[in-house]
Amino acid sequence: MVSRALEVVIIAFSRLCGLLLLGCVGTIVCYLLYKGMGAINLKLIFGDTAPLQALLLRRQVFDGLFPAIVGTVSLVLLALSFAVPVGIATGIYMAEYSQARCKRFFGFFFDVLASIPSIVVGLFGFSVAVFLHHHLSEQIYPCLLVSALSLAFLVLPYIVRTTQIALESIPMAIRQTAPALGATKLQNIFYVLIPGSLSSITSGLLLAAGRCVEDTAVIMLTGVVASAGVPKSIFGQFEALPFYIYTISSQYADSGELARGYGAAVILLIICPILFGMTFFIKNRFGRQAPYSI
Repeated sequence: MVSRALEVVIIAFSRLCGLLLLGCVGTIVCYLLYKGMGAINLKLIFGDTAPLQALLLRRQVFDGLFPAIVGTVSLVLLALSFAVPVGIATGIYMAEYSQARCKRFFGFFFDVLASIPSIVVGLFGFSVAVFLHHHLSEQIYPCLLVSALSLAFLVLPYIVRTTQIALESIPMAIRQTAPALGATKLQNIFYVLIPGSLSSITSGLLLAAGRCVEDTAVIMLTGVVASAGVPKSIFGQFEALPFYIYTISSQYADSGELARGYGAAVILLIICPILFGMTFFIKNRFGRQAPYSI
């Protein structure tokens, strides 16, 4: 009787916490939409430049968010292109090939990396850029490439640990089925284990993408500026929405500029679901090939 009452209390408390969390997130999102939706228009994005001319990169946008949007998307895609292959490959090694002692050591190492503050990673990226500028080429400065590599380093532990845990959580009966039928270890990994754990691996990719989109401390030390325009190459400086929101919120001159900051925050909220949707599309596209689900 006592255990049943305790179970009811725990369930009720869990539901209350879930509703409280949902209410907090909903309040924040609704507040941003209320403050920022009125400021979103073509002028906010493209300024005085014709939208078609800006999209075709024929004219530069000086008073709009288009360069920051392009810079943010470019930064996230470039960072993930560095982090995802290395992170998934390392996670596969940790789960399938490493010995127990090696697994404990590198597991602790990646857990420590995951806890490093982003400002420290940004300072490290800035130091690397300065070192390369003085010892390799004077043409190297803090730029889009340095920011992307720094963000890739920042999110790499999440991808590694998520991939490792996803692969290790597959039941032993399923894990041994393909080798029993004559498949090699590599075939078992690519045709059974990875498709079967794709949903869990996708969670790590979503976390990494979200961290890349929102982080400001790293990019403000490694290449982002207020008025760089659309990045011309990976070695150029760039604009980004998180940095724009940061500068507007700390230096706005009137309510109109603050409204532009809220509008930029809403656009950033819109970009995040788009990136998440791309990740889910990849998961669903390749998940159909999975022989089972767990």
